This record gives sequence, structure tokens and C-alpha cells, in this order.
Amino acid sequence: MKAIKWVLTLGLLFPTYALPQSGTERIKINGFVGERINTCIENRVKAQNVSELINPFLHMTEGGWWQSEFLGKWMLGAIASYRYTSDPELLQKIKDAASDFMETQQLDGYIGNYKQEDRLTNWDIWGRKYSSLALLEYYRLTKDGKALKAVERLIDHLIKELEEKNVNIATSGFYYGMASCSILEPVVYLYKETNKPRYLDFAKTIVESIEQEGNSQLITKALQDIPVSRRSVFPKQWWSFENGQKAYEMMSCYEGLVELGKVLDEPLYLEAAQKTAGNILQEEINIAGSGAAFECWYEGKKKQAIPTYHTMETCVTFTWMQLCARLWRETASPIYMDEFERTMYNALMASMKKDGSQISKYSPLEGRRQPGEEQCNMHINCCNANGPRGFAMIPDIAYQVKDNQIYVNLYLNSDAVVALNKNKIALDMQTRYPLDGRTELTINPQKETAFGFEIRIPSWAGKNFSVSVNGEPQECINKGSYLSLYRKWMKGDRITVDFDLETRVIHHGHSQAVTHGPLVFARDSRFGDGDVDECAVIQCDSEGLVQATLKNTFENSFAWITMEVPMVLGTDLENPENSAVRMIHFCDFASSGNDWATTGRYRVWIPETLHVMSEPFHKYSELPDNN
Repeated sequence: MKAIKWVLTLGLLFPTYALPQSGTERIKINGFVGERINTCIENRVKAQNVSELINPFLHMTEGGWWQSEFLGKWMLGAIASYRYTSDPELLQKIKDAASDFMETQQLDGYIGNYKQEDRLTNWDIWGRKYSSLALLEYYRLTKDGKALKAVERLIDHLIKELEEKNVNIATSGFYYGMASCSILEPVVYLYKETNKPRYLDFAKTIVESIEQEGNSQLITKALQDIPVSRRSVFPKQWWSFENGQKAYEMMSCYEGLVELGKVLDEPLYLEAAQKTAGNILQEEINIAGSGAAFECWYEGKKKQAIPTYHTMETCVTFTWMQLCARLWRETASPIYMDEFERTMYNALMASMKKDGSQISKYSPLEGRRQPGEEQCNMHINCCNANGPRGFAMIPDIAYQVKDNQIYVNLYLNSDAVVALNKNKIALDMQTRYPLDGRTELTINPQKETAFGFEIRIPSWAGKNFSVSVNGEPQECINKGSYLSLYRKWMKGDRITVDFDLETRVIHHGHSQAVTHGPLVFARDSRFGDGDVDECAVIQCDSEGLVQATLKNTFENSFAWITMEVPMVLGTDLENPENSAVRMIHFCDFASSGNDWATTGRYRVWIPETLHVMSEPFHKYSELPDNN
């Protein structure tokens, strides 16, 4: 944006920067999600000691670690947060950081902290990727030409260094070179900003290197439908070049491939990203919307009820959300918004401590939440730096403008101004979603005009979901799609939706979990109603529906949403007291364990007690008959 703008709507004056790519000029989110975003910005983003993140760039002594990623990640989260809040204090913090950061650039153009003899190894190019992304985003925000020039010098130096040292970028660094090759994304952005052919040539060279036999071959393997968990043989050393299942870095490369595909008008790049995302969704993403263990794909969806070390790294959670958002922008496919929403409400919200001071490194489906280790001899880790970017994506994706249509993607208490065809449309959304399924959207266009709304009908809507305009029922379509509403919109028009959300039991092997719409629920020992690890049978009807009443308890409880679930606990049916149906408390997964206490436990997947008189016991057998 050239300068800060002012929007007059609904009688109030708001400063605003347009959110990138969305068409939304201003949005304010209220309710639980809005509070979580604001808490993250105040207590994680603004509280960061930025000087500590810049300090490594002043001393080129590193040879193996990844200190050089932290400043770039923080800047990306801070800039996205500023676009949402227009907070002048945050803007000044960003400007000071950018100015000090650009001062660290060497005469040859290098920005980093690696020794000369170790450059192009380990995490060096990965760090340059984040420096480039951050300075490009700063340039987009401020139009400060120094930032764009700094990125040009950085990438020019990298191109020259790779040539002089005869280094194939896809064989450098870690994880089949995917960490290094993810610099493709800012290289494409730099070409789009400058239109200089050498950057497009470099981007093509990166892809050619990726696709060479023996390298990661991210396009070829995707088009061959090779699952992400089997893109390479099991590594002898996990944290090494030979591990090709690294989730975060793999998805980061597809981010760049999608962008390059648009520039080259090459649909295979998008197809490869979509096929990969489809496999990730089919085989890796768990009930809470994230995946990976020890940061790698491992066919985790079918193994999700097994207690597993180091699952759901927040960097994986964020990057999955980012990939879904990017693929939605290219395709407008509602499946990507369903998955974005599922991950947002569960894995992302669960990653942040209630006071917003920290982002967890891992968020397992059972156990305790806790801070991740401090990395690289600094008071930060990758997820504390990256997590806020996930929260800052929410305002940008909530409403999107494409082809004379306003897409309503998320159902949040919010008011917004959307620019469409030289018209400004004020939107006011009042909802209790996902506590229940009812939402009312009031439309106030600056001038009456005809355009379309695309109303997302999530795949978890109930059988009797409904949509009306000014009280007039609309003919609804299938769940998991968009309902198109095209008409001349006038001030005060209202769209009312009721998704008829249901509480369900999800069965997975010997375990069961409770969901309500996009939300996953968990037992939490803080309720004090028994052992959260005890086996049980959750009472539901033949379609898996549970009769449960949900409550919003965020103002006076540790939890946002609670429910009481009918269950028969344990293995004793002889004692009537033990075999009786009891109402057991559950809370939304995001709230479970959110105090990060060293005592207490939470659990999503409840061990299901086997009843051999009610169903064939052999269906649970996992052993061959001859054993």
C-alpha cells in the first residue's frame, strides 16, 4: 500500500491497510477467535525482543544452526498482524527491526550468520529464504525501496555463490535439499516485483535441480501419486539430508511451485501441489487438523490414536494452513477452507498458552502441553516465531473477493469492509458458531449494486441446514460446497444460515472421540470427574449422534466450550453403580491443557471398552488366525 487509508463506514472512522490478496479493506474479529488473535499479537508478537533476533546477523560465526530464520519469521507475523490492527506501536517496531536488519547486509550482499567456509550448507540458504520473504513483505507494506534492493542483492549474491562453488541447490542443506530449495518462493516474488529475467531463470534452475533423478523430485513424485511418507527410504539419521519426509520443508517448496506455475502458466505445478495436499489430507492430517511426528510424515492419520512422541509441530500446523489458503486462492475449492477451519479451531488454537506468552512446539492429542526447548542458544524456538503467522492469516482469509463474488469462508463475530467493483460493502456478522450453527450476516453496500455471495456450507453441516435472504429460504445444495447468491444488494439486507451442527462420536480402531461441527473435544483432568485415561463407551445412536448440551464458558472457566457427554466408564458391568451412564465433562481441544501445568492430563481419543456380546469380537483382532 502506498499510504495509510481511512474508511468511513457505519458512522465510525477506521484506519486501515488492505489485507493482502483478499479484497478486505478492514476487518475486526470479536469473540473467542478475536480474543485469541489479539492476545497473540500483544503478548507474543509485540513482546518479542527483536534485538536478540538481529544479533546473530552481526557475527558470522555459525556453521550448523538456524538462528537466521527467527527474525524473518517474526517480521512476517508482525507485518501480517499490523495489517489487521493498524497498530502504530507495532508498525514502529517493524520499521526499527527492518532498518537494523538491513544494516547487517554485507558488502557482497550476503545476509546471514554463517562462516565463509560453511555457507550453502545446513540451514544457511533456509535462513536467507526467511530474510528474503520478510524484506519483500516489508517492501509491500511500506514501498521502502531499500528493502527491495536488499533482497535483490541477497539473491544476486546467492546465485553467484552457487555458480562459483558449483553447488547444486537441491543437494545442499537438509532433507533432500527441500530446506534450501524452499527459497524458490521469494525468488518468484522478487521476479514479480522487478520483472528481471535473471530471477525467473534462477527459479527455473531450482525446479530443474529438484526434478533431477536422485533429488526430491517433488513434481514427478506427486504426479506419480507417491505418498508423502514414502518419498524416500527410511533415513539412517533422522535430522539429515537423507530424510525426504520432512513435512514443513516439503510443503514450503510447494508454496513456491504454485507461485512459479502461475508465472509460467504451467498447470502441472499446481496439480503437483494439489495431489500432495490430497495425500496429506488422506493419510496424514489427524482429527485436530495437523500431523507429522518428529516433524515428518509417517502415515499419521491411521496411527493418530496411538500415543506418539513429538506430534503436531506448530510449524507443520501453520504451513498446512498456509498451503490450504494458497490452494484455495487458486481453486476456490471448499475442501481447503474446511481444512483451514478445522486446523484453526483445533491444532492452531491449542498451540498457544492461554496468556499468549508462548506457542507450543508440539500439541499432542493426549498428555500435557509444555513449552518447546530454546533453540540455537537463543530465547526462542521455531514455533514461537512461526505460530503467530497462523493467527494473523485468519482475518485475511475470512472474506475473499474473486470474480465479482464475495466468498464467505469463516463464520466469526466480525465487522468488515470489502472492496468490490469500486464499491465498498460493509459486512457485520453475528454468530455463535461453532457453539451452534446459526449466523446472521448484515450487508450494507455504499451503493446498491448487483454482485454475488458465495456462502461456504461446511462438510460437517447437519442434515437440516438452511440459508435464507431477508427471511426468504434459499434452495440449498450439498454440504462441502458453496451456495451462490446473486442479486442486487441493498443496505440492511441479511443472510441467515443455520448449519444444524451435530455432536458426533468418531470411531477409530479401539478408540473414540467426540466432535461438534469443526471442533474436537477432550477430557481434561481439571474437571475432576475421573481418570481421563479410563476406557469407556460413549453413548450415541446408530448414526453416531450424541445428545449433549454445549456451553460457552470462556468468561468463567479455563475452557472456551464445554459439554457433558453420556458415558459408561470402565470394564465393570456387574456393579450397577459402575455400569450406569454418567455425564462426563469434555472441553474443546484448544482449551484442554491450556494452563501448561506440569500436573494433570487431557485426552482426545478415549479407549473404547470391548463388549463381545454386542458385536463380533473378531472385528477387533489384529493377529493372524494361525497365532
